[in-house]
Amino acid sequence: MGDPHYPIGRFTPDPNPTPDTRERHIERISAMPLQMRRAVTGLDQNQLATPYRDGGWTVRQVIHHVPDSHLNAYIRFKWAMTEDAPTIKPYDEAAWATLKDSELTPVGVSLTLLESLHARWTVLLRSLKPEDFQRKFVHPDSGPHDLDWLLGLYSWHGNHHVAHITSLRERMGW
Repeated sequence: MGDPHYPIGRFTPDPNPTPDTRERHIERISAMPLQMRRAVTGLDQNQLATPYRDGGWTVRQVIHHVPDSHLNAYIRFKWAMTEDAPTIKPYDEAAWATLKDSELTPVGVSLTLLESLHARWTVLLRSLKPEDFQRKFVHPDSGPHDLDWLLGLYSWHGNHHVAHITSLRERMGW
């Protein structure tokens, strides 16, 4: 069995992005909401309250985290497209996961939000020219990044969290 923290491995940036690799990343981003919905279909409240690994978030927290994170990524794309190397605002994802909306909101709300967000995000991504992916933003903790890096990261990120849930289901026999 693989590492339950990184069931698909850690993110590795693509050193030489091409139009073909960008399109694969965009396709993954486009397809991920349906994969997430399928991954959680049929889970009951006890299963949603189960951590995906020892010390990890519950399935419910993972479901709510993904649109939180991807909303931030979408906004980062828009900032980088409309400003020159903007410094983005990081957020405390662990603290966000403990807020009441992550506990009390039905997971279907976040799944619908994820679907709507990714529909818009995909339109934006497909409208970008190759040179647009070289636009930069600055993360206060990790420094400057270009949109190619961000695209690859979020292509990985969604699948990373879907795999948390599908790996848990497999281990638990759900």
